[in-house]
Amino acid sequence: MNYTSKNLENNADMSTAERILLRLKTRGPASTATLAQELAMTAEAARLQVQKLLAEELISGAQEAAAGAGRPRQNWELSAAGHARFPDTHAYLTIQLIGSIRQLFGEEGLDRLISQREGEMRKDYLKACSGLASIPRKLDKLAALRAAEGYMARVEKDGKDWLLIEDHCPICAAATSCQGFCRSELQLFREVIGGDASVTREEHLLAGARRCVYRVSNT
Repeated sequence: MNYTSKNLENNADMSTAERILLRLKTRGPASTATLAQELAMTAEAARLQVQKLLAEELISGAQEAAAGAGRPRQNWELSAAGHARFPDTHAYLTIQLIGSIRQLFGEEGLDRLISQREGEMRKDYLKACSGLASIPRKLDKLAALRAAEGYMARVEKDGKDWLLIEDHCPICAAATSCQGFCRSELQLFREVIGGDASVTREEHLLAGARRCVYRVSNT
């Protein structure tokens, strides 16, 4: 499957099961009733789709504690197999290459590789964002660039701040083997947005979060 951040309710190119998987990927755990409401389905249709995805082991149960003395609510979230349905760019080969670079050139050689990648991205991002004066316009452009690279990136307003949200990481295998890739991306975002804003990472996939989220604030 090739998932994008298209509208979940009106995407005729995706099956109902695919829409549910994308909903859980981008918005987190949800109950059957919530899925039915958000995806404009009947409760019975949503229940049947959930059972199908459970049978295929693409989702799993996640109980949410109820307020007060009520019973816990049954939510659904992506399983490891469900997450694997989203593209991860040649994960096994990437891990092998990183291991080979470490063996042949050491950590210094790996740092040079990361710096080279960062330099190429910096050049492309700065060129694309040149002439954009406001933080929102820069963020929208940056999110579009990242979405095209497979990060399922989007921007949300949060009070006086903005959130750059990446619901997927196509280089997760590489970042797991070498977290320098994540370090360089945070620094790169700061350079692209400019000195008029601060950029901090609030959620991190490699720290156990289901996505990466960066908060952008005026300084």
